[in-house]
Amino acid sequence: MAGSRPVGKWGTIEPMAKRTPVLKVTALKKAFGPVVIVDGFNLEVHAGEAVALTGRNGAGKSTVLRCLVGADQPDEGSILVDGVAVSETNPQIRRDVATVIDDLDFFPDLSVVEHLDLLARAHGIADAEAAVDEVLHEVQLVPQSGQLPSTLSSGQRRRLALATAFVRPRKLLILDEPEQRLDTEGVAWLAARLAAERSRGLAIVMASHEPTLVRAVATKVVRLTPSAEAPDVEA
Repeated sequence: MAGSRPVGKWGTIEPMAKRTPVLKVTALKKAFGPVVIVDGFNLEVHAGEAVALTGRNGAGKSTVLRCLVGADQPDEGSILVDGVAVSETNPQIRRDVATVIDDLDFFPDLSVVEHLDLLARAHGIADAEAAVDEVLHEVQLVPQSGQLPSTLSSGQRRRLALATAFVRPRKLLILDEPEQRLDTEGVAWLAARLAAERSRGLAIVMASHEPTLVRAVATKVVRLTPSAEAPDVEA
């Protein structure tokens, strides 16, 4: 119909200029002692956009992501999600932002399926059992669903970490090298899944060293450089 607007998972998608960004970062600075890791970093991410942070090790990708989720406090600047200042303890931020940025400390006495079921119910998923079952099939952990996370291989633990993000509600997904420890088939699955999430209106920020993943998912690439240099932005 002429004049109609696309409707995604999160409702009607407004024209870009009229939308409030899901994530807005202004003049972010973070230093550890005398070493400045990130300085003057700015970023806006709208619904349906995916930003890939690239650059060599030590360029500040993980530091930026840890600031975005409230795990590290910036020395200067502001970080807003839907206009709300980021804080690890803010219920709205915890509800809207799903993250996989570190090796997760899984509950040692809960099986894979129990872990995901707990997360789904804690986030108010109406049919938690069905949601968990769907995610387990997608990440190919059905045979391991009764195992403790500590008994999984490193690749299986990475799939479980990703499952913890996919089993819950989210407006913004933040991932630090999500391709780590995945085989070629796993990277292809992840690329397709993230592209589908983006097309449904999710906002994504990820750090990655995998060109195939970046090409398949990102709508913008930001190459981080040492803080004395300006970052390169590719649309």
